Amino acid sequence: MLDLRPVGYVIGLLVTVLGVAMLLPFLVAIAEGDGYWTTFAQSAVITIIAGGLIALSCSNGVKEGLTIQQTFLLTTGVWLALPVFGALPFVLGATGANFTDAFFEAMSGLTTTGSTVFSNLDTLPKGLLLWRGILQWLGGVGIIVVAMVFLPELRVGGMQIFRSEGFDTFGKILPRATEIASRISVIYLGLTLTCALSYIAAGMNAFDATVHAMTTIATGGFANYDASFGAFDPSAEYVATVFMLLAALPFVRFVQLTAGTARPLLQDTQIHAFFGTAVVIVFLIAGWTLWQSDAGTELTLRKALFNTVSLLTGTGYASADYMQWGSFAVAVLFFTGLIGGCAGSTACSIKVFRYQLLFASIRAQLQKTRSPHGIFTPRYAGRTVGDDVLSSVMSFFMFFTVTLGVLAVALGMTGLDFTTSVSGAAAALANIGPGLGAEIGPAGNFANLNDTAKWLLATAMLLGRLELLAVYAILTIQFWRA
Repeated sequence: MLDLRPVGYVIGLLVTVLGVAMLLPFLVAIAEGDGYWTTFAQSAVITIIAGGLIALSCSNGVKEGLTIQQTFLLTTGVWLALPVFGALPFVLGATGANFTDAFFEAMSGLTTTGSTVFSNLDTLPKGLLLWRGILQWLGGVGIIVVAMVFLPELRVGGMQIFRSEGFDTFGKILPRATEIASRISVIYLGLTLTCALSYIAAGMNAFDATVHAMTTIATGGFANYDASFGAFDPSAEYVATVFMLLAALPFVRFVQLTAGTARPLLQDTQIHAFFGTAVVIVFLIAGWTLWQSDAGTELTLRKALFNTVSLLTGTGYASADYMQWGSFAVAVLFFTGLIGGCAGSTACSIKVFRYQLLFASIRAQLQKTRSPHGIFTPRYAGRTVGDDVLSSVMSFFMFFTVTLGVLAVALGMTGLDFTTSVSGAAAALANIGPGLGAEIGPAGNFANLNDTAKWLLATAMLLGRLELLAVYAILTIQFWRA
């Protein structure tokens, strides 16, 4: 029989950590004197007690490592439990949100999706704005650990190709996760502090700089204003672009860099492809908008650069309503969001390395077609790619496409129009943030969607953030029989 105690113990500890994190907006609310400090006091007490009780009740089952079944359950269970407690400040606070909206916002935050159901962000208490930033910041560092420790071991979506990236974790997942998380956390915190200071230098006040640094490094996209980055000095867009790009790189390369080894960072073919893709799309969008409008060159390039990188990395910030840029630009930006950043980063979506493996496989197949008796094997970063990796990647693409289609149809059945259904499904499943159209586009939000659509989208956020297969696996009968 499957022992759930090790899974419950870790989830309980993480829920407790989330409760402790609520003390930060609690202190901000006291300092602001807005009267909302009780919201976070109540939420923190409930969360810490619940998490502590869960951990204590499961502590007698703690072991050195986790089985594959337990690991699948842990990765999914964490992202189900944390949004429930993360939603408490929204239910009890100034937003007066119902549980559906609160859970949607918390799931969007912890999965670093960035879709929001809240309007008039400019008037929300600072404590709640900070909490939104903290949710994304915690979700960002959490997903890096999942991508570097759990997904390679679970052989999800081709991630096993990165098992040799310096972390031998099989059978020792919990201890190694702690070690890796400590290294990553230092780098993650350093990038966040540097980003915040850069924002301050670009004209932001300390509070806005802190919150936006959290959501930038997490590539989450929650902003403190309805206008997102349109509310700031243009120089802030350049700062954000730099740090969104950095956050979309494999964090294992930063670990190696701090250890004095720069070669892996400079020679990583995934990073080369990521930057090459970004450059091509930016110039496509900039060239199109320059041709279509009479806006200045610097303004056009800046808007194209910022919004393209924001969608490519899945951050979801906006500094302009790109729905007004014409059908070509909208189509390009829609598919840009389905590319994503690098594996082992805070970025989301399909990821660059999977496209590289897909194209390598297609190239090998074309060569076999031309030379039937030849031997052609797909290669990645100079190494031969095994059939198990290619099969896993192809399965991921299939599951992603089918899930996207089913979700879009389901959203359409709730009464949403075609554009909202398809772009909303893509935005949630790829954890991009904004969709297309007047309602959920860069100038809108998800507030007016019906509750059924919000639950569907929240589920899609979870599926996309955990690379689909990690969630689907536990839904099979064979998983529970193993």
